[in-house]
Amino acid sequence: MSDLFHKEVPVSFIDSVFDTMEQASWHTYQVLTKRSSLMARYLSRRYKGDLAPRHIWLGVSIEDAKNTVRLAHLKAAKASTRFVSFEPLIGPVGPISLKGIDWVIVGGESGPRARPMDEAWVLEIRDQCKSDKVAFFFKQWGGTRPKTGGRLLRGREWNQYPDKSAKRRVESVHGASY
Repeated sequence: MSDLFHKEVPVSFIDSVFDTMEQASWHTYQVLTKRSSLMARYLSRRYKGDLAPRHIWLGVSIEDAKNTVRLAHLKAAKASTRFVSFEPLIGPVGPISLKGIDWVIVGGESGPRARPMDEAWVLEIRDQCKSDKVAFFFKQWGGTRPKTGGRLLRGREWNQYPDKSAKRRVESVHGASY
């Protein structure tokens, strides 16, 4: 795992990755970056007046309020399917609009120096997903090991996924409507 849009990754390599993803349309690809402005610029050049294919999901990672500018870059990107990974969530993100986003993932930090995640931060994002009709997936609380804190938020699992063909939220067996 790495960031495809890291400044040291040659554009020719990014082109070859996108060529391969476009040719293998029976797969769903998730491209996640912290270099949101570079991704948006690349997609504008590659797709010009079109959007990236629906099977190539494009997303940004946001850890706290100071990184929410990535959300604006994602919304401006030539993406058909957009997602945000609030992971590791290390601080509140504050008021945001998730309109135009298909999927949100939230998770805490894991590892020996994991910083705790506040439930209020998660609930604020979950409630915004509800308001903007965005699929919400709660991955983990985090801790010393990824599964230390479990996956329950207010007593239930949140396993929503976007429906990539109809842009509707899809619930898993454990998920329920808001």
